[in-house]
Amino acid sequence: MVFIPLSDDNPLRSVRFQWVTIGLIAINVVVFLIENTPNGQAAIASFALIPSELFQVRLWGGVVTSPDQPLLVPEGMTLLSYQFLHGDLLHLLSNMLFLWVFGDNVEDAMGHVKYLIFYLLCGVAAGLTHAFMLPGSNLPLIGASGAVAGVIAAYLILHPRVRVWVLAFRFIPLRIPAAWVLGVWAITQFVMLAIAPSDQVAWWAHVGGMVAGAILVVFMRRPGVPLFDRGLPISPY
Repeated sequence: MVFIPLSDDNPLRSVRFQWVTIGLIAINVVVFLIENTPNGQAAIASFALIPSELFQVRLWGGVVTSPDQPLLVPEGMTLLSYQFLHGDLLHLLSNMLFLWVFGDNVEDAMGHVKYLIFYLLCGVAAGLTHAFMLPGSNLPLIGASGAVAGVIAAYLILHPRVRVWVLAFRFIPLRIPAAWVLGVWAITQFVMLAIAPSDQVAWWAHVGGMVAGAILVVFMRRPGVPLFDRGLPISPY
């Protein structure tokens, strides 16, 4: 990761507090703690999105049963449940950090309810993209990366000129435009997809979430919320 975001210079304008963003972070943390209980690890097989199984049954009616799945979960439901599972602490922290820094302003631009719908739709789009591009994969897809990719795309379209504090190459503190931070992240996903396609890392999910976020933000933002920071005073320093 070239840039690790720390904070942005972008106050809330329409909502008093980012309740949904904080709630999503809290749910992800709680689920991660449950995952790491003795019975929690076994449940991942039921709630993760597995492309090869998703297309074996009716999306909202069927389940795939196996000894590795202690709970019977309709395969369509895994398009939602996979978004709240994480493989390890670093996986969780990286996703939640991006959500913490950038999610509040996307929530501000949409309002609480529409933002929650937006977030989940981006995650669903990410999961479907991954599954359609790798339909034979038996590896479970887990993580909020696809939904967070949608948030990143929305923020990039809403606030490309806002200054963000980052750690460049993990050590160098810089204050640079969001377009640099998030643009580099977005380009990296496409580059990695081109040079190292694999179902070990969900590059297709990231791309699917980004595309969904870029489209949905145009229609789900509040009336009058500008795109690309039009009309907003942005400090050049």
